Amino acid sequence: MGNLETLFSPERVAVIGATETEGAVGRSVMENLLDGYEGDVVPINPNADEVFGLEAYESITDVDGVDFAVVVVPPQIVNAVLEEAGEAGVRDVAVITAGFGESGSEGAAREQEMREIAEEYGINLVGPNCLGVISTSIGMNATFTTKSALEGSISFMSQSGAFISAVLDWSSDHNIGFNDVVSLGNKAVLDEVDFIEHWGDDPSTDVILGYLEDIENGREFIDSAREVTKDTPIVVVKSGRTEAGASAASSHTGAIAGSERAYEAGLKQAGVIRAESVQELFDYASILEGQPLPDNDEIAIVTNAGGPGVMSTDAVGDSGLQMASFADETLEALEESMPEEANIFNPVDVLGDAPAERYEQALDIVLEDPNVGSAIVVASPQTIDFRDLAEVIATKQQEYGTPIAASLMGGETARNAKDIIDEVGVPTYFDPARGVKSLDALREYSEIKTTDYDVATDFDVDRERAREILERTKERETNKLGIEAMDLLDAYGIPTPDGAIVSDKQAAVDAAEEIEGNVVMKIVSPDILHKSDIGGVEVNVPIEEVASTYDDIISRARNYQPDANILGVQVQEMADLDAGTETIVGMNRDPQFGPLVMFGLGGIFVEVLEDATFRVAPVSEGEASEMIDEIDSAPLLRGARGRDPVDEASVIETIQRISQLVTDFPQILELDINPLVATPDGVEAVDIRATIDHEEL
Repeated sequence: MGNLETLFSPERVAVIGATETEGAVGRSVMENLLDGYEGDVVPINPNADEVFGLEAYESITDVDGVDFAVVVVPPQIVNAVLEEAGEAGVRDVAVITAGFGESGSEGAAREQEMREIAEEYGINLVGPNCLGVISTSIGMNATFTTKSALEGSISFMSQSGAFISAVLDWSSDHNIGFNDVVSLGNKAVLDEVDFIEHWGDDPSTDVILGYLEDIENGREFIDSAREVTKDTPIVVVKSGRTEAGASAASSHTGAIAGSERAYEAGLKQAGVIRAESVQELFDYASILEGQPLPDNDEIAIVTNAGGPGVMSTDAVGDSGLQMASFADETLEALEESMPEEANIFNPVDVLGDAPAERYEQALDIVLEDPNVGSAIVVASPQTIDFRDLAEVIATKQQEYGTPIAASLMGGETARNAKDIIDEVGVPTYFDPARGVKSLDALREYSEIKTTDYDVATDFDVDRERAREILERTKERETNKLGIEAMDLLDAYGIPTPDGAIVSDKQAAVDAAEEIEGNVVMKIVSPDILHKSDIGGVEVNVPIEEVASTYDDIISRARNYQPDANILGVQVQEMADLDAGTETIVGMNRDPQFGPLVMFGLGGIFVEVLEDATFRVAPVSEGEASEMIDEIDSAPLLRGARGRDPVDEASVIETIQRISQLVTDFPQILELDINPLVATPDGVEAVDIRATIDHEEL
């Protein structure tokens, strides 16, 4: 949509449905706006002369110069007043009213009409079914929640209005402030992409937070977020992590994928930091807002207690950070300045009787070490005054400019010291593991900020030939494709073994004679998915047994599934499985993110081990390479236990070519190459399975 500047900085706000009636949403919105908003508030209510002492107007068309309208009328008349707002030149509207797409077919029809009106008049519409909008820079609380936000540099969007209410109540007790807050509601017009793009250009926003239940357009979100995160970190809690909502799928990839895999891959590719909980969301936001980025991944721990030091070390092991290796000069200086019983190695234990001055000495030495990229200060209230320690931490953070987190493991004593280090943006936690995780979020954003995203390679392929192959499937009763789709791979430059699909045993013999050595024979039927399970695959068949094997395979298939559509038998060159590793490259089309490409260990173990990784297509060369790095069985490809390493470049190229195929043809719903045999000399796609959307052809 258009520029959102006036949505967050309007000079005149109209409340359509304003009222003084107790318990009404229109009353709450008016009260909130009148309590601090710097601009003009205009009540719209045809049944009132004034609302809270302000002149009330019959229609928005009776008022000039309204920048932003908040709609709180019944759902049946929302679209009528929205059209009036459009005619009056209002370009920013928040529809708080519920009763739209979330409420059944009638509501969905109203929401579609709303979308059309907004498009006709160029309206930036928030909602419907939302809490509203907050902009602290102008004191605007255009919501019906009882709590507003403290001023800060975090901008926050949420699909749950109730969650915003809870967050605003909680954040005021924890001194967390916001710049803008938006309740997304049903996202009829404006969605998460619109807001991250706006906040990415907003100098008043240092961190973008989101609570999301879904993402409307996954690929657009990835592309927009990549641009924004070059300067502004994005942290998201994505609810609905389980696979309960995943649709049934017939391919290996589809069976493993599910919506959570798509979000996991998509958010990673977008450069978004994913928080697992609400606590992490604000832990990460606080440290990203208040601390500089680390120069490296190495962390130092300074503590006065052995147990918490071990806890912190364990947390480092669970993160992407590493324990800093101190330089010799650092160890020498610590040895000279610390008591003999102290541990001078990382984690540094300054002992339980340490006063703040001993922490100060240790921090001076540790933060001087060029190997230290960040530090966590851990203290239990043994003999130390936490306020004195907080003064030391605040001073040293400013002096050295190194990101620091604090774990002051106490109750009231820790709370009394918190305001001191809050002033320099150093977060403090009871649990040191939270501090380590937060510093790890800084490390992660440092990597994101410096990431250069490759453009996916556009290979020279035969699209017309591929299109013809797909078009032919419309002539069949099923939308499943099997080995008969090997030509699809040929069209996209993916190597396949020599072979042919035959429909009688003499043709099978003739095909085998064209191939050097023994052959593989497979049943060709789009209705039989697991060929090996029913005896539909025979390997290492000599020429003299080809005819009888043909009869056996056909017979087994008929016995297994009498009504199956059997196209014949594939006679194929033997792949040297002993010299190679069976992998899988596949795709499942996700409703939000589109084609989700999978790579992993293949063969019969794919669904058992699920050693696989995913990316949203199109997949660049760098992303394809990362996919190989991420699977547990990567050492098998790289020469583990005396094996010859495979031609990794060929695997990477195949992933890219499949990515291009499924991007070019959205008609392909699912696809598996299993196995893709990877050898030192290259790759061969031995088997394929696909599902086609005939309605899209």
